[in-house]
Amino acid sequence: MTGRPEQLFPLFADLTTLDGVGPKTAQHLAQIDVEKPRDLVFSLPYSGVDRQKRDSVLDVDAPDVVTVEVLICAHRPARNRGGAYRITVEDSRTAFQLVFFHARGDYLQRLLPQGERRIVSGKVELFDGVAQMVHPDHVLPLDEAGDIPAFEPVYALTSGVTLKTMSKAAQSAVARSPDLDEWIDPTQKSQSKWPDWRAAVLAAHNPQSLKDLSATTPARERLAYDEFFAHQMTLALARAKLQRAKGIISEGTGKLQSRVLGQLPYTPTGAQGRAIEDITRDMAAPLRMNRLLQGDVGAGKTLVAFMALLVAVEASGQGVMMAPTEILARQHLQGLRPLAESAGVVLGILTGRDKGKERKAKLAALARGDIHILVGTHAVFQDDVHFADLRLAIVDEQHRFGVRQRLELGKKGAGADVLVMTATPIPRSLALAQYGDMDVSVLDEKPPGRQPITTAMVTTSRMDEVVEHLRKAVSEGKQAYWVCPLVDESESLDLAAAEERFKHLRAALGDEVVGLVHGQMPPAEKDAAMERFVAGKTSVLVATTVIEVGVDVPNASIMVIERAEIFGLAQLHQLRGRVGRGSEASTCLLMYKSPLSEGGQKRLTTLRESTDGFRIAEVDLQMRGAGDLIGTAQSGVPRFRIADMEAQAALMAVAQSDARKLLNDDPDLTSPRGQAARVLLWLMEQDQAIRLISVG
Repeated sequence: MTGRPEQLFPLFADLTTLDGVGPKTAQHLAQIDVEKPRDLVFSLPYSGVDRQKRDSVLDVDAPDVVTVEVLICAHRPARNRGGAYRITVEDSRTAFQLVFFHARGDYLQRLLPQGERRIVSGKVELFDGVAQMVHPDHVLPLDEAGDIPAFEPVYALTSGVTLKTMSKAAQSAVARSPDLDEWIDPTQKSQSKWPDWRAAVLAAHNPQSLKDLSATTPARERLAYDEFFAHQMTLALARAKLQRAKGIISEGTGKLQSRVLGQLPYTPTGAQGRAIEDITRDMAAPLRMNRLLQGDVGAGKTLVAFMALLVAVEASGQGVMMAPTEILARQHLQGLRPLAESAGVVLGILTGRDKGKERKAKLAALARGDIHILVGTHAVFQDDVHFADLRLAIVDEQHRFGVRQRLELGKKGAGADVLVMTATPIPRSLALAQYGDMDVSVLDEKPPGRQPITTAMVTTSRMDEVVEHLRKAVSEGKQAYWVCPLVDESESLDLAAAEERFKHLRAALGDEVVGLVHGQMPPAEKDAAMERFVAGKTSVLVATTVIEVGVDVPNASIMVIERAEIFGLAQLHQLRGRVGRGSEASTCLLMYKSPLSEGGQKRLTTLRESTDGFRIAEVDLQMRGAGDLIGTAQSGVPRFRIADMEAQAALMAVAQSDARKLLNDDPDLTSPRGQAARVLLWLMEQDQAIRLISVG
């Protein structure tokens, strides 16, 4: 099946082929991402209006919508232009008024001729004790009363499109929905009592009451499942492709690893041991590894990553570790250096800063295989970078790295294994959506010797006490971070806030004691300021959030976060993780400006009560929703039209195992169910998946 299946053509036709949609309306609809009939099929009503026929307007409590049969009594035209044109009508028990503004008299005489009966439906409100219906939504002769649905679905609209136009277009799109063969596992479908696809679409667009709008109705749940299933099929196909891609068998001898383990002052945690085993086993297998290493702040990912790199070197190959920023790449280099020395392996770094001769020399050493392990930024992707024998690629902080880049990286080493590390604990539902194509190892234990962090909340009005507390700590040789808030999008303001705080603290603690880093500094200055802090030359580092990820200063035991209430939960958790890395008991002070909003209160107390990143991430997801949590634009998390990733996490998990099973039983999707699944992928516009099958 090379192109879109013919039965789907009507859903991918021009919008203007739908009832009541002209070129202008089509332009307006594009504003809400409706570009073809298929998009309307997946734009479900979010609410509804009860339009059952009543005997009288007295049967509802105004203001409310009512549908009644009326006798038209008297017309009272507007006295002045733009005034109200009133028509008195009577239902079976009372008289009320229909009110029109800017309407032409002759039109209203035709629409509502005196002495005749009509059905009117609209919102009734009371003005000075008189019931009025301003601009009824429907006015129909009695024989057309059936045209008003008893329960009218309400759709999300955009400017220039009325509900009437939208409903008409949606019904017209729904009418075109073909009967499709079933792609859902039959047992799953009957257990959940889900309707067929077309029946589900019809039911979802024709709710009979408010309860039919709930996400748990069989019709809506099925359509949500279809979205999850199509997405998980795409991930499963990418996974099969990455895994089918013949990997290289990299068997470690364990020689270098045991050297490093012998030098460590502690024993790795059980979780680290399990992760290292998973990775070693994957690397020795003929299929390509595609694994996510997820660990909370300070769970010891670096050691696991380095052990994996050593497996590559023991198998006489090379490894690369990529970081999103230069400062992090250098940090990795520092972290790995002592380990590399104890193993006797050659470590190199490549960033955008390398130019000219120096860069050439590095590239040559890499191509000869003289550099065993390379640490780098995106510069590693450039065309002139060649490895002698790349076995393992490790990608750090994956949010900025989607499936496409993972495939890209694979090209550098034809069968290189891929390990992705993230320090952001991700709730399970999101992990499934974002990394459903990967196997996951979780580091959920803290290495021994980690000191607990005490978290406290103080209001900004107690600033002087905090500074006093800091002076005492500094005199005892302790180090502290002071994080300034991102006041607003403009960096100059943030800068002013940070510089202000910097001056204030220098005045209080002494010039030599306080350093400053912020986003606008030239990289070299930033690194120099960081290095002075790392070396203990400065005791307090004032920073905007540039220090959030990865920065490691074991002696720093105090973290002050100013205006903590305007940070997100995950960010606060990451910042707090910068302390508690040495042997000192650590403190994190959340300074907030009172009064706190409800959300701010919840974020700060959650943080104060828990240090478990996974628990914090769940609360964050509930509070913010998935799109915000990772900034949907760059995250590779799909935007679902119907499904809700947070509320329906369990469905997502079912979809994942179902998709993997279908591909396992029918890798080329040739069985009847496989063929149906192909149609689903076209219907859901999963182009990436379709490419993967067609090249398959």
